[in-house]
Amino acid sequence: MGLHPAVAAVRRGVRRDLADLDAGATVLVACSGGPDSMALLAATVFEGYRAGLRVAGASVDHGLQTGSAEVTAGVVQQMARLGADETISARVQVEGAGLGPEAAARRARYAVLDQMATHLGAAAVLLGHTRDDQAETVLLGLARGSGGRSLAGMRRRFDRYRRPLLDVTRDDTVTACQVEGIEVWHDPHNDDPGYARVRVRRSVLPVLEEHLGPGVAATLARTADQLRVDMDLLDDLAEQAYADLVPGRPAEGTADGMAVAGLAALPDAVRRRVLRLAALAAGSPASELFHDHVLALDALVTGWRGQKWVDLPGHVRGTRSAGLLRVAAHRPGDGPPDAAQA
Repeated sequence: MGLHPAVAAVRRGVRRDLADLDAGATVLVACSGGPDSMALLAATVFEGYRAGLRVAGASVDHGLQTGSAEVTAGVVQQMARLGADETISARVQVEGAGLGPEAAARRARYAVLDQMATHLGAAAVLLGHTRDDQAETVLLGLARGSGGRSLAGMRRRFDRYRRPLLDVTRDDTVTACQVEGIEVWHDPHNDDPGYARVRVRRSVLPVLEEHLGPGVAATLARTADQLRVDMDLLDDLAEQAYADLVPGRPAEGTADGMAVAGLAALPDAVRRRVLRLAALAAGSPASELFHDHVLALDALVTGWRGQKWVDLPGHVRGTRSAGLLRVAAHRPGDGPPDAAQA
């Protein structure tokens, strides 16, 4: 009897993402205990053994549900049963001013995964997001008007993180676990309609499938792949333009200012990305910096009518004077910006 197609699909995605790693490298697999991450771990153990890799399983307890410690302990045991060379777990404190519970949990999770990966010397950290997760992300970005970067969905790779299952359906991961006899934990949050992502999963996507025909999730995921190439190019162009406008100090913000003439000469899509980079470098939180804030900064360049300044999240202020645009931290009591405006 041949390999079940669902198991083959998961293993194929993992095999492709591990191909560039040298034998002996450590791969850390983030496991929540759900079917996506457990199918990912099982496939990574199988493919990693063939490639001479060392596979570690990691479980993060967010402490958001009663009995979460017991769930995490069970996940750790299951990771060991699946053949992980090492298992590791940690409990995190989920907090984040101005962030929703999902965003705060995500921030805490990535922070501890970074620590785990560094501790183990992991060459890659694998995440279990599927094609369905990607489709939901695109729809949420579209509904929120979050721009091209949000519509481009989740990146296949960033830093040391990789998502091998973005071409694999959620049904395949569930089936793979059933076929291989893997016990999984079902997070009750995944059925809570209080979360927008759950409403998209349970209500919006099924309606789209009903009225537009099957394959909507695959189409949305494919659209994300196409957009991501464009977004990456624009981001690269913006980073280079930012470095040119603030020579020698792109990582330190724009205390000395950027030439308005140089900014005005950039295409809109690049200039606005440059302004966003400047705001982030000055300390404006990414989670609170919205498109309207960037447009207000942009107006200091392209719609100059003598505006005094633009206040941004995180006590950051944008000002224009003497032909320069400055984006820098500004605390109450710092005094007014330079009155010499041009």
